[in-house]
Amino acid sequence: MDASVTPLRHGGLSLVQTTDFFYPLVDDPYMQGKIAAANVLSDLYAMGVTECDNMLMLVGVSTKMSEKERDIVMPLIMRGFKDCALEAGTNVTGGQTVMNPWCTIGGVASSVCQTSELIMPDNAVVGDVLVLTKPLGTQVAVNAHQWLDLQDRWNRIKLVVSEDDVRKAYLRSIDSMARLNRTAARLMHKYNAHAATDVTGFGLLGHAQNLAAHQKNEVSFVIHNLPVIAKMAAVAKACGNMFQLLQGLSAETSGGMLICLPREQAAAYCKDIEKTEGYQAWIIGIVEKGNRTARIIDKPRVIEVPAKEKEGELW
Repeated sequence: MDASVTPLRHGGLSLVQTTDFFYPLVDDPYMQGKIAAANVLSDLYAMGVTECDNMLMLVGVSTKMSEKERDIVMPLIMRGFKDCALEAGTNVTGGQTVMNPWCTIGGVASSVCQTSELIMPDNAVVGDVLVLTKPLGTQVAVNAHQWLDLQDRWNRIKLVVSEDDVRKAYLRSIDSMARLNRTAARLMHKYNAHAATDVTGFGLLGHAQNLAAHQKNEVSFVIHNLPVIAKMAAVAKACGNMFQLLQGLSAETSGGMLICLPREQAAAYCKDIEKTEGYQAWIIGIVEKGNRTARIIDKPRVIEVPAKEKEGELW
C-alpha cells in the first residue's frame, strides 16, 4: 500500500500515514517545495483519503550552500511546501531540520479516517480499465532542460526538439508535478474505483506491477496507451532510450494516479476530472484474467499531451 493504515483503539477509526523526501530536481526553490508536498500527499490520495489532518516538514540544509544561498533558497522551499499544504486544506505543524551535504525537502502526512474514507488497493476485477491522471515524461523533461547548458548532451537531442519545446516541456512538468491528486482521489469514490496507486520513482510499469501483485483476484494489467508530455517521447528515443520511457520504467516525480475503474464508469471519471480541474485523464489499459502481473504491449500508442500547441497556454 502507498500509506500505512493503523486501526486506532477509538472505535472504527484508522490512522493513515505516509512519509517521503526528495532532492531538488527543478531550478525554482518555491516550486520544488510545492512538488515535494504534493508528492507526500499523493500517497494518502492513492488510498482514497482526501482529507489530510496534519503535515510535518523534513528539511535538509546543504552544507555546500553559502550563507546567502541558504538564507534565500531554504525559506522559498519551505514556503512552497507550506502553500501546497494549505492548498490541500491542511497545515504544517512541525518537523525537523538538519545540516547535510545534500539539500532535501520532504515530510509526513497524516489523516484520521473512518473505514468508508479508504479505498483499499486490492479489489481489481476482470473487465476493469486502467486510468492515468497525469502524463508521463517528467524525468525526461527535467533532464532535457538541464542539457540546454551541456553541449554534448544537447547535440544528441537537438534534431528532434527545439529549445522552446524543451522549455515548454519543463514548465509543463513543473505544473504537473506540483498539482495535487486530491480531485482524482475524491472522484475515485464517486466512480467506484477498485484499486489505485500513484506513479512515482519506479515508473508506470513498476507501480503497475506492484499494484497487480497485491490484488485479491487472479488478474493482470495490460497497458496499451502512454500519455506523454509533448515531444518527450522523441527526446527519450533520441538519447538512446536511456530513460526507458516507453517501457514504463522512466522515473516520475509526483506523477498521476493509476486507477482500476469499472469499464462503464471510466469515461465519465475522465470527463469529470477535465470538467473540475481542466486537466485530462486517460484510459490506458485493461484488467484481464492473469497471474497478478502487469505489462506494456510491444508497440503502445503514444498520446502527445497536449495534442495541439496553444499560444501562451501550457496545456
